Amino acid sequence: MRGGWKSRYGSYILQGVGVEIDAFGSIAAPTSSPTAHRPPPTPPPQKKGGQSVRDPDLYTTLFARHLGEQRLRGGPEVHMESTRDSSTLGFTDLATGQSGYTPKGTPSANGRSESDETCPGENALLMPAKKVRDCVAVGENDFPERRCSRGYAVLSHNQSSAAAGNAGSQGPDHQPQTTPFRSPDQRDKWGKKMDFLLSVIGFAVDLGNVWRFPYVCYQNGGGAFLIPYTLMAMFGGIPLFYMELALGQYQRTGVIPVWKRICPIFKGIGYAICIISLYVSFYYNTIISWALYYFYCSFTATLPWTNCDNPWNTPNCTNYFGKNNVTWNNFSRSPAEEFFIRNVLEIHKSKGLDYVGVIRWQLLLCLFVIFTVVYFSLWKGVKTSGKIVWVTATLPYLVLFILLVRGATLPGAWRGVVFYLKPNWKKLLDTDVWVDAATQIFFSMGPGFGVIMALASYNQFNNNCYRDAIVTSLVNCLTSFLSGFVIFTVLGYMAEMRSVDVEEVAKDKGSGLLFITYPEAIANMDGSPFWAILFFLMVITLGLDSTYGGLESIITAVIDEYPHLFAKRRELFVLGLVIVCFMGSLSTLTNGGAYVVKLMEDFGSGSCLIAVVLLESIAVSWFYGVQRFCSDIQTMLGLSPGLFWRVCWVGISPAFLAFITVSSLVYQPPLSLFGYDYPDWSVTVGYLIGASSFMWIPIYMVYKLVWTPGSLKQRLAVCIRPEKTIRDQKPDSLCMNTIP
Repeated sequence: MRGGWKSRYGSYILQGVGVEIDAFGSIAAPTSSPTAHRPPPTPPPQKKGGQSVRDPDLYTTLFARHLGEQRLRGGPEVHMESTRDSSTLGFTDLATGQSGYTPKGTPSANGRSESDETCPGENALLMPAKKVRDCVAVGENDFPERRCSRGYAVLSHNQSSAAAGNAGSQGPDHQPQTTPFRSPDQRDKWGKKMDFLLSVIGFAVDLGNVWRFPYVCYQNGGGAFLIPYTLMAMFGGIPLFYMELALGQYQRTGVIPVWKRICPIFKGIGYAICIISLYVSFYYNTIISWALYYFYCSFTATLPWTNCDNPWNTPNCTNYFGKNNVTWNNFSRSPAEEFFIRNVLEIHKSKGLDYVGVIRWQLLLCLFVIFTVVYFSLWKGVKTSGKIVWVTATLPYLVLFILLVRGATLPGAWRGVVFYLKPNWKKLLDTDVWVDAATQIFFSMGPGFGVIMALASYNQFNNNCYRDAIVTSLVNCLTSFLSGFVIFTVLGYMAEMRSVDVEEVAKDKGSGLLFITYPEAIANMDGSPFWAILFFLMVITLGLDSTYGGLESIITAVIDEYPHLFAKRRELFVLGLVIVCFMGSLSTLTNGGAYVVKLMEDFGSGSCLIAVVLLESIAVSWFYGVQRFCSDIQTMLGLSPGLFWRVCWVGISPAFLAFITVSSLVYQPPLSLFGYDYPDWSVTVGYLIGASSFMWIPIYMVYKLVWTPGSLKQRLAVCIRPEKTIRDQKPDSLCMNTIP
């Protein structure tokens, strides 16, 4: 039965008025000092085989006038039954013995007969039960957000109270007039389906698709790497992505309160995810501010990283473009490398993490601009951000296509493509290749940040999240593959100009690929300022999309968890969150800020995030139950997930995550950046950063067990059982369904 709570003895409670339906169809209302009451109309009973039958499988409709007078006024107990052929609805006053039957087709309180084919929707005081679908009020203030499923009668408490008063003062033939019910605090919705798709794609397709995938691909066997990458996507990444989409859309809430409806003892996962997203915002937006600084410097006739005649250059600066017989050795530095290290970062003024130096005011200003844009994109909710992603999510693809065409026309581009795709089959026997494939697909699709769940929670209930999961996953993987061509055509061009192998110029990875290697190639193209503007505009928009998603996951989670504090103060809460993120990013804006970025990137959102998602998949598949989860999806889509998805959720995906977690913990490569080796104490600090988010999971488990009354066995039973589900109604609503 949807919409009510079932006791262990088979009874159903109609929430809001305390009406109870037992397993045989009887209804009892709370007894109090009864006022004068009127039984329902009493046409002759219709019986099948001379006997009235109680049948819980048949639809049941409440006569609104009688319900309003007897139940909402605390009237006497009433027994209700229907005949097996569904032709009549019987009421028996257990106090007076009066009884009556309502024939099928009798108009209900909304003026419609039970034979009506349409669902009255949110204007209905009482819905005809045969053709109506499950009307579910979701969340604290979402009563009008109803989904129709078969056989319900739904009544707002406020409306039914008014109807009861009208029924008592008007004649018996009076039909109460209803007014539309619209909660002022109703949950936001996406304006269009494409708003949601572009938001999810914008989050999933981020800077990692451009800077990490090409490097990981060529390092792990080129074209051969696509085999483990595809397998990890099919059995690990896509099932997890689909799981979070379905969870968010069905439960319609953020990553913190959702655990009340899944497995309350794991609620600490929600807090851990929010802290991880906060850490990511501390360094990720700094990378975007670097791109914004490059974008600003590109508005000039000659790009500042084209030559070695600038104040920040050193004698090791070597410009080999347009010159012959240039010697390139291990000490040589390109103009683009010195521009990034000595002008943008000024890292030479830092002594490492022991002394990171002062804040770069240029980067501070750029970061302020970034967070200003972020604030005004998020402060009004998904209705605002859903429009902005039409630019920030589509522009990168336009720029990628333009850069791909330009790169394909450069001399030596084919050398880069061959190096990118040439398979090394022996690499498939290396365990590290499979670890890299699993890690890449996991961080590329982005489950575990709470973003997918938050964005999906604003969907329509019957949205096809299965199709969305497949489409966005394919777009994400194909974008990574396309980015490889964009990068390696340019690397082949650089190798041709240097007269060296592609491997020599492809040694940079991560931020070095975006801010050193590619800008260096752009600087020596015809019309270089134009290409630089395009490239860094793409980098900025890719980064902004991911920032929108990361902060929206925190916003949705906190507002849904504490609606009484923040639901009507979203603008102020978003402002406070943006200020916290800005202040947390200040250490990354110093001369040694790049060292801080590297430390937080590796430990703030590395192994701890994978471990959190591992627990999330276990909680959903094992504790909440894959059967119940599939039933939820069937409620939304009308189709239950097949055996493949069930096996992945129960076994393969948790094994996939455990494999990555153990591998990342066992093998932790030494940290180094620009020739600086991180001290041992910094690694300890990194582990503390990771533990500071993960620790909230065991802390909340202990808290939940301590504060739950009963014996240990009873506490465990309560803590792993959902506290409330989406089918639960608020006290201001009445929802009665047929027993399935």
